[in-house]
Amino acid sequence: MRVNWNDLLGAVAIVCILEGVMPFMYPLGTKRLMAKLSAMAERELRLAGFFSILAGLLILFVVRS
Repeated sequence: MRVNWNDLLGAVAIVCILEGVMPFMYPLGTKRLMAKLSAMAERELRLAGFFSILAGLLILFVVRS
């Protein structure tokens, strides 16, 4: 399997852009969200992360097939 570095770096760039939108546009809302996340139980955070991974894999599968 050969890695297409252009696709990989493009995906990383998109993640960086999406991650930066909310703190840039809504800094106070981002602070509130981070406070709520830090108050959540580890199990809830793990479940949210797991379902986020599943959603991403499903989208990637649909797009790439």
